[in-house]
Amino acid sequence: MVTTDTFKRGLYKGITTFFELSKILVPVYIGVQLLSISGILNIIAGFCTPIMSVFGLPGEASLVLILGYFSGGYAALGAMAVIKLTGVQITTLAIMVSIAHSLITEGAVIRKLGVSTMASITLRLLFSFVMGFLYNFIFG
Repeated sequence: MVTTDTFKRGLYKGITTFFELSKILVPVYIGVQLLSISGILNIIAGFCTPIMSVFGLPGEASLVLILGYFSGGYAALGAMAVIKLTGVQITTLAIMVSIAHSLITEGAVIRKLGVSTMASITLRLLFSFVMGFLYNFIFG
């Protein structure tokens, strides 16, 4: 049963979560927008277009992958909001980032578990690339 207390706790947690996510999403969105306006994003895109085309993605999507791989999913979302992408491209990026996200942070955790950090990162990146390619091959 939903009580007034339950509603208040849910509202508080929702607002808190909104502000926590905004601390990541807003600066990344602004940063990528500045890169786009300055033309630097076009330079990055031009360099990365041949590689990203394997996954059916524009060159700009390389920034999304880099942010997702090293900072996490929320940073990737902030960058995705700036770039014009199709539904298939967004899904491809989501698959790739969800397989290999926050590599540095999770690498430290993996090391504590006694597993090779490099092996873990290599395997996650490999599967990320394979799944991105396969998804694009099937649906792209």
